[in-house]
Amino acid sequence: MATAATAGAEPRLQRRIGLGLLMMYGLGSMLGAGIYGLVGEAARLMGSAIWLAFLVSMVAALLTGLSYATIASRYPRAGGACYVTQRAYRSPLLGYLVGLAVACSGLTSIATQANVVARNLQAAFGWQGVPVALLAAGFLLLLAGILLRGIRESLWLNAVCTVVEAFGLVLVIAVGIPYWGSASLLEWPDGPAGGTEAAGTTLLVFQGAVLTFFSFIGFEDTLNLSEEVKNPERTMPAGLILAMVTATVIYMAICVTAVSVVPWRDLAAAPAPLAEVVRRAAPWFPPLGFIGITIFAVANTALVNYVMASRLLYGMARQGLLPEAFGRVHPSRHTPHVAIGALFVIVLALAMLGNIAALASATVLLLLFVFTLVNGALIVLKRRPGEPRGAFEVPVVVPALGMLVCLALIVVRTTSGGATAPMIAGGLLLAILVLYAATARGRQAEIDRFAAGDVPS
Repeated sequence: MATAATAGAEPRLQRRIGLGLLMMYGLGSMLGAGIYGLVGEAARLMGSAIWLAFLVSMVAALLTGLSYATIASRYPRAGGACYVTQRAYRSPLLGYLVGLAVACSGLTSIATQANVVARNLQAAFGWQGVPVALLAAGFLLLLAGILLRGIRESLWLNAVCTVVEAFGLVLVIAVGIPYWGSASLLEWPDGPAGGTEAAGTTLLVFQGAVLTFFSFIGFEDTLNLSEEVKNPERTMPAGLILAMVTATVIYMAICVTAVSVVPWRDLAAAPAPLAEVVRRAAPWFPPLGFIGITIFAVANTALVNYVMASRLLYGMARQGLLPEAFGRVHPSRHTPHVAIGALFVIVLALAMLGNIAALASATVLLLLFVFTLVNGALIVLKRRPGEPRGAFEVPVVVPALGMLVCLALIVVRTTSGGATAPMIAGGLLLAILVLYAATARGRQAEIDRFAAGDVPS
C-alpha cells in the first residue's frame, strides 16, 4: 500500500482552467467544422425552415447537456461519463464500454480532421506535390507536442481557434443581416407548411432535428477536464451551459442568414454552403480567407477531441479499467504524457487509412448509446441514498427525457440511415466487449470491489 508521502509525491493533474477557457473549449467543441456543411444538408430536407430543426435539436441536446452539468457538479473527475456509469450500475464492464465508445468517437474524429486539414493546406498553399499522409502526420505531431506542453497551452490554442471559427460564422451573419426578412422562413420542400398535414410537418421537423442534433455533439467533452478546472462544482455547469446557449444563438442566426441570402434550393446544392453565402453577400471577401477559417475550425475539432481522449484514458486508468501507465502524469508539465503518446500512435495509423467516413458515422451512434447510459446513470444516482449533491442539480425528469430522446434518435438513425453505420457500431461494441473479456483477469480485484459496491472516490 502506498504511504501518504508516496501518494503526495505522485504527479497529478493541476487545476489551471477558469470559466472563460472552459466555455471557449465547450464552444469550440460544438462549433467545429460541421456547421459549415450541415446547413446545406438541412436545407435539402427542411427547405427554409432549417432554423426550426436547430431549435428542436437544441432542446433535445440541452436535456443531456443539463444531465452532464449535474454530473460535473457532483463528480468532477476526468473520464466523467465512464466514472458515473461505473458508479451508478456498479459494473466495470459498462464503465469500460462507455469509456472506449467515447474514445472511439474522439479517435475517428481526430483522424478525419487531420486529413481534412491536410487537403485544405494543399489547396491554400499549392502543396499538391506533398502527400496528404505526410501533412496529416505533421499536423498530428504538432497537436501532440502542444498537448504534452500543458493544458493551459492547449486551451489557449483552442481559444484562438474558436475565435477564428466563430469569426467566420459571425462574418456570415454580419454580411447577411441586410437580407433578413427577404425570404420566407417556413418554405418546405413540398410546399408551404400550411399546405401540408400537421403530422407530416412534425415528422419532417423531427427528421431535421435528428440531422442537426449532431451539430451540438461535443458538449460532453468538457466533462473530461473536471480535474483541471478551478472550483469545478460551479465552474463546470456554468461553462457547459454557457457554451451550449452561445452555440444555439450562433446557429439560429446562421440559419436565418443562409436562407435569406441564398435560396434554400441553391443552398442545398452548394458544395460549401456558407462560403456561397459570403460569396453572394460579400464578394469582396477573398475565397482564400474562408479556406483559412475552415482550417482553424477543423484543427480545433481535432485539438478538442485529442484533449478529451487523453483525459478519458487517464481517468479510466485511475479507475483500474486500463493499464496503470495511462494514468501517469508528467512531473513538470502535469499532462498525461503516456496517454497522449499512445493516442498519437493510434490516430496516426487511422489517419493513414484515408477515408474513414463510415467509421466516423458509426461512432455517432456510439455517442447516442453513451448518452442513453449516462442519463440513466444520473437517474440511478439521484435516487440512491448517500450520493453527494452538487451545486447544480436538475429534477429527475430531465435525465429521463434526455434518455428517451437519445433512444428515439438511435431508432431514427438506425432505421433511416442505411445499415452500414449500425453494423460498424455494433461491431465496435462487440470488439470492446471481447477486449474487456480478454483483459479482465488482470482487473479481477477491481471487478470484485465494484461487485461489492466499493466504488473508488
